Amino acid sequence: MENAQKLQPNSPETLLALGYYQYWVLRDYALAKTAFGLVSKLLPGSSEVPNALGAVTRREGHWDESVAYWEQALALDPRNVDLLVNAGWTYAVLRQFPAALKLYDRALDIIPNDPDVMTAEAGIHQAQGNLQEAAKFLTEISAQTVSDAAFGIKITQLRLERNFSGAVRLLQARQVQFHFASEIDKAGNQVLLAGVQHLAGDTTGARATAQQARNTLEPLCKNQPDNHYVVALLSVAYAVLGEKDSALKEAERAIVLLPSAKDRAAGPGLEENLALIEMTFGENSRAISILTQLLQTPYGSSLYGSPVTPALLRLDSLWDPLRADPAFQKLCEEKQP
Repeated sequence: MENAQKLQPNSPETLLALGYYQYWVLRDYALAKTAFGLVSKLLPGSSEVPNALGAVTRREGHWDESVAYWEQALALDPRNVDLLVNAGWTYAVLRQFPAALKLYDRALDIIPNDPDVMTAEAGIHQAQGNLQEAAKFLTEISAQTVSDAAFGIKITQLRLERNFSGAVRLLQARQVQFHFASEIDKAGNQVLLAGVQHLAGDTTGARATAQQARNTLEPLCKNQPDNHYVVALLSVAYAVLGEKDSALKEAERAIVLLPSAKDRAAGPGLEENLALIEMTFGENSRAISILTQLLQTPYGSSLYGSPVTPALLRLDSLWDPLRADPAFQKLCEEKQP
């Protein structure tokens, strides 16, 4: 970007790069919007700027504004699959699931059988409690599926179906066969595997896998102390190992690193992670309090992609320790906001 600024500081491409750097890296949304505003004057008919502004305003939690930008971008470029998926995910975050499905269907008309779009649609059906429909979109997902997000939705499906042995086999196969892009991705798969082994009743296997993840994640946390994702993964590894203080400390540190006030789309997912850790150690009322708030909050879930819903709380074995609590039962029965 600095080289581009030396060569052509006022070109649309350079200004776009500057805006994305300010948005993604600095998280200075006001500066990013200023840069994108300059681009809009240079490229008035391009979908690039409303696309970028839709993403920035989503992070700010300006949901109506974000939706308006996506719709503006799609009016300019109606067959752009990235726009369709981004807009669809925004509607999913708002729990406007029919609108999200329409956009995903439009994307599939353009690129049939695309695994990312199909699994995004499966995630919507899961959120609505329709596992049979979700399964139709996940038949081709395997241990070799490139997209971690797509693979994660397949594991969620198996967990919701309580097919723990199938989930363990798939995660173990991926651990051995798949070429992970980074150590973080590999550790993420280990954390998922440890969690499912724990659900399956394989305490010894779960602890061994969690220890492997811990051995990878602790050095990564030292090298990348501000990486909220790595910190959150480590909190789950500690939880599976039964290390309450360490698990809660890291879960809370992840929230400090990326609070909801800084990122309305991703921040609440770290609160969801804390709810899971609290529940693991018997702090049920605290977990339920967090979930109560999240059910009223638009966000991208760290567990599901789409935000948590009553249907997911009803179906997901992760939350089984809360089943007997009347307050949790009420959450499972409430209508989606």
